[in-house]
Amino acid sequence: MRLIKDKTSIDFLSPTRRKVALALSALMVIASLTSLATRGLEFGIDFTGGILLEIGYPQAADLELIRNELADAGYENALVQLFGDESVVMVRLPPQDGDVDDIRTELQQTLHANDEGIELRRVEFVSPQVGGELAEQGALALIFALLMIFLYVMIRFQWKFSAGAVAALAHDAIVTVGFFSLFRLPFDLTVVAAVLAVIGYSLNDTVVAFDRIRENFFALRGRSSEESMNISLNEMLARTLITGLTTLVVLVALLVFGGESIAPFSIALIVGIIVGTYSSIYTASAIALVLDVNAQDLIEPVKDKSLIDDLP
Repeated sequence: MRLIKDKTSIDFLSPTRRKVALALSALMVIASLTSLATRGLEFGIDFTGGILLEIGYPQAADLELIRNELADAGYENALVQLFGDESVVMVRLPPQDGDVDDIRTELQQTLHANDEGIELRRVEFVSPQVGGELAEQGALALIFALLMIFLYVMIRFQWKFSAGAVAALAHDAIVTVGFFSLFRLPFDLTVVAAVLAVIGYSLNDTVVAFDRIRENFFALRGRSSEESMNISLNEMLARTLITGLTTLVVLVALLVFGGESIAPFSIALIVGIIVGTYSSIYTASAIALVLDVNAQDLIEPVKDKSLIDDLP
């Protein structure tokens, strides 16, 4: 039988802390939305369209030299970064006017001018129209995921829990995307994938916490909802911190050693997991408590009144 503690070690959901946490969440969301409205996002080639090149060098590539070569040839604002290895370079160029074959030939001549040993492994052209469709589909994917999660949590628990869970997940997604807007980090499809992964991670944390809260609502009869939820969150605290820290160790290693091309994906996950861990403890549970969730909400109503009358 599981041991139930009489006192919680951390009072997560006291009225004062709950108000501070919700105010902090509101502040982060407002700052993120303001940055998105005024500064926008630094969209990558996936959304804006342009040219993507993968180049292999016989030795470690000189990124500054490559940037200068492209600038001298008239290709301004080229994004040049390592692609997993010091001898492999990924080049992203804004949309260019002219024939596709002519641009490819000119790029090959420019890059081969000072080094005949390089290999142009991949050249991809993305039109702005395709980029616009990807942006729209990415936004729809986020909205659809949140709607499906709302229905899932409502069916599994109760609508008050569902409202808290979806508010927390929307909070995580907005703050993560707002972080990219605020610091002008490149935003591409890998970041969209990372945001969806953050939603899944945060949902898992929230559902596990709600499961324990539901158990303690019945195991701790007679105690207030706030006290039962505090006990539940403390019981889940070690699991939440261990899961979050071990995941962060992997992501930091990926950020440090994975190269520039995977850095936006790693940063999105790091920010999302930190914010998601916070929101699963405070935002989701605090909103459910504000909506006055209690044990009675989790008891299925008796449909046949005669069953009640037959009880001894």
